[in-house]
Amino acid sequence: MPSITAVIPYIVVKDADAAIAFYKVAFGAKELFRMTDPQDGRVGHAELKFGESVVMLADEYPDFGAVGPDTIGGTPVTFHLVTGAVDADVAHAAEHGATVLRGPANQSFGERNALLLDPFGHRWMLGQTMEVVSPEDMQRRWNDETGA
Repeated sequence: MPSITAVIPYIVVKDADAAIAFYKVAFGAKELFRMTDPQDGRVGHAELKFGESVVMLADEYPDFGAVGPDTIGGTPVTFHLVTGAVDADVAHAAEHGATVLRGPANQSFGERNALLLDPFGHRWMLGQTMEVVSPEDMQRRWNDETGA
């Protein structure tokens, strides 16, 4: 049996300095530390804390296969940020450069959420629990919405 204790996302961006600054102001991330490549000044590794979670981040290193969403034409990954004030947090992130892909809306599974795209090509869903809904009720509501 594996002894894994956590999942920590590791994202790659074209301009890590700017991304770190954006995540700090738009999402309130705290920079824990960074290591700068002595050859060219790129961020070789940084760690940011979003609430209780850590996200690792680095500049692109194409020679190692480390490229960001802009280089590969998008991302299939969405990061989910849990918030107590989704409307205000979405507005704040948008004021600082995030693109709102889907505005805040109540969902049948009990969450009010929205979808953002950051200036570096990563998608972020901000979600606020509005109602605790059982898995069975989630499925029933989804079936009802789709006419299944």
